[in-house]
This record gives sequence, C-alpha cells and structure tokens, in this order.
Amino acid sequence: MLKGPWMDWKANSEFFLTDTHAHLASTRFSGELEDLLDRAREAGVRRIVTISCDAEDALANLEIAADHGGVAASVGIHPSYVHETGDGDWAGRIADLAQRPGVVAIGEIGLDFFHPPGDGGSVASWRTRQRKVFEAMLQVALDLALPVIVHQRESGPEVLDVLSGFPGVSAVLHCFTGGPTEAERALEMGHFLSFTGVLTYPKSEEVRAAAAMAPLDRIMLETDSPYLAPVPCRGKRCEPALLVHTARTLAEIQGLEFEEIASATSETAERFFALGPGTI
Repeated sequence: MLKGPWMDWKANSEFFLTDTHAHLASTRFSGELEDLLDRAREAGVRRIVTISCDAEDALANLEIAADHGGVAASVGIHPSYVHETGDGDWAGRIADLAQRPGVVAIGEIGLDFFHPPGDGGSVASWRTRQRKVFEAMLQVALDLALPVIVHQRESGPEVLDVLSGFPGVSAVLHCFTGGPTEAERALEMGHFLSFTGVLTYPKSEEVRAAAAMAPLDRIMLETDSPYLAPVPCRGKRCEPALLVHTARTLAEIQGLEFEEIASATSETAERFFALGPGTI
C-alpha cells in the first residue's frame, strides 16, 4: 500500500480530487487496476479520465470506463502515433469510437516536437503529418461537440496557432509546462490549463508562475500516470493516488486551502468534460 501525506485527508471528506489525465490501459498497470483504483479512492481521487493514444488503446480504455463507475474515457491519436494512421479512414474510426458511451473528449491529440519521427522519415514531414492529424481530430471534436485534450511538448506556440483556426473548440492544454506568456495566450483564447507533477519539481519556476496567474476556474489537475510522478515520489511509477501532492503544491501557489483546490479543480473538470455523478 502506498503511504503519503494524504493520509490525514480521507476520501470521506465532502471534497474530492479529479485526475483528468491518466493512462489506465498502460501495460505498466497490467493486473493492478483494481488495487490502483482502491488506492486512488483512499487518497480522495474519486474521478479519473483515462486517456487514449490510438484506436487500439481507445478500445481498452472504453472497456475500463464501462466496467468502473467514476472513470470516463477519451479517444484520439497522440502525435507520436500518427504514423499509424496510413491512408484509411482513421478519422472516421476515431469519430465512431468517440460516440460510444463513456467518451467525454477527443484526445490526446496535438503536436510533439521533442520525440524523433516515429516513421523514421524527415522531421519536416513528421511535423506536417502531425499537424494534419491534429487538425482532423479537431474537426471531429467540432462535429461531435466534444472538448479536446491537447499534447504540446516543445510545441506550445504552434499548438495555439492551430487551435486559433478552430475557435469553436474548447481545449485543455495537458501537462502544461509553459510560462505565464504562453498561459496568458491560451487563457485569452478561452482554453484551460492542466498541471501534472511537473508543478512540484524544483526547476519548474516558470510553470508555477503560470499556475499562480491562472484563474482557478480555468485550472485542472492530472497525473499523466504512469509518467511524471510528483515530488516526493519523482522517479517512481506514477498513479492517480499521487495527485494529492500536485494539488497541495497548487494550493500553496494559489494561497488557498487544499480543500478549496480539490473542490474547484474537480468542478472545473466536471463542467469541461460534462462528467456524470458517479465516483470510483
């Protein structure tokens, strides 16, 4: 059983946390899902959005959401997986999956300028393909009136440029790692910021500055499990129960009580994703 400073704040509180971005279908959680959800519940994390990276991943996440109250799913094509799209009707398949019960968003989608081309081709063609898929996924979101979860690794300005061409889309910038200037532009466009354990890292001053200036009703919290475990668990496998550490850091940054952060970020997530009343 995980131990941590959440043990003085039990899930029987009227407040609870919402993990808006976890990869519950990850093979790193194989055979542990029930225990993982038990730990999340004990930590006060009562809702989770489980995130897809491609169509196959979406099927696994839809099954998890169907079997567990309080868990919702997204469907989409991660920018590192765009080489899988080929020439078939990949957008149509994602659109079909997005209309299944339990789906609350298109994602994660976006641009990734950090990782090398997944198809072994040139960087230029790789980025062009990413943008094409990103734009197609945004159109699916518009057609289905769903919000989007946006991946923007070392591509923040370019992502906002693309989003500016889809003014009807409501987006959350997943794992926001930019500074106040980038945050301000995203907020002015009407989008949301989501913070991971990166917020707790000593060298993340710019990220904390962005979190300090952002209105509380435009902020969500996530773990990006199994990645980006927060301090004091950095370097270990992340899971939803660890969201409490990021929430405590956000409370310190905003000068608020932990319960206020839990309540406000969960209410924002509920509105953004149109989450139902169920909890894990």
